[in-house]
Amino acid sequence: MQTENLTTAQEAPAPEIEAVKPARADPRDWLLLLKPRVISLVVFTGAIGLFIAPGHIGVFPAAIAIFCIALGAGAAGAINMWYDRDIDALMKRTLSRPIPAGRVNPEAALDYGVVLSIVSVVLLGMATNLCAAITLAVSIFYYAVIYTMWLKRRTPQNIVIGGGAGAFPAIIGWASVTGHIGLLPVLLFAIVFFWTPPHFWSLSLYAAKDYAKAGIPMLPVVKGAKHTRLNVLVYAVVLLLVAVSPWPLHLLGPVYGLSALVMSAAFLYFCWGVYTDAQDAQGQSLTGDKPARAAFKFSLLYLFIIFAAVAVDRLV
Repeated sequence: MQTENLTTAQEAPAPEIEAVKPARADPRDWLLLLKPRVISLVVFTGAIGLFIAPGHIGVFPAAIAIFCIALGAGAAGAINMWYDRDIDALMKRTLSRPIPAGRVNPEAALDYGVVLSIVSVVLLGMATNLCAAITLAVSIFYYAVIYTMWLKRRTPQNIVIGGGAGAFPAIIGWASVTGHIGLLPVLLFAIVFFWTPPHFWSLSLYAAKDYAKAGIPMLPVVKGAKHTRLNVLVYAVVLLLVAVSPWPLHLLGPVYGLSALVMSAAFLYFCWGVYTDAQDAQGQSLTGDKPARAAFKFSLLYLFIIFAAVAVDRLV
């Protein structure tokens, strides 16, 4: 029987065997899963929170704390990319991401995010304290589950509520030194929280078609551009009041207070430009959303200057 099978196999033409190689991502793809641009902002705000906290922390624990904040934020970003791989494949600005582009296996990306989440929380707890570790765990859960899996696809207020996810680092940095949460880091949290809507809604005004195609209920898609422009302006006003508040509360001095006042007034000016942009009856821009693009770009500078002013104020 074996001889017969062998003879048949020898006589039959050899089938063409196509070599199947497992998907192999470039190391850069694993870095991209962590959303490095977001991490840079997270690290900066977290470092400021750590720097201004009363008390003392050694250089090594401080470096570990910043590393864990970055790692935790990146881990949440990887889980976000795993969950959003279907809609990322539909939008121009995200279709080249590692998962929708087919360079990283979705299950591997999820495992990557979960493992890094656990490592970041455990390591932070060992290097600093339980309060900081718990706050980091909450921030990861907030972004990966509450925002990504629950809010993002269900409500046009996704950005408003989800803004808390990116606002935690200053609190984590502060808690890494003190072991508790104070009023000043809570106000820094509030600044990022109220900054997020005008920041992202400015972007969503000129990316509305992408969001509509992906079925994401961003405010311009659900309520229209005109309503979104009004909300951008309203949140900019609220942001100005919140950003300046540490000064009259005597938590920070005039260096910060004047910087916050000037920068917030400037951001409000850009948001006023978004609101008053030449538009049709539905609020669609007739200028290619130039004011919205300008407001989005300035919003990045705004947050950097605000947090830099916090550090400078403490130094002087």
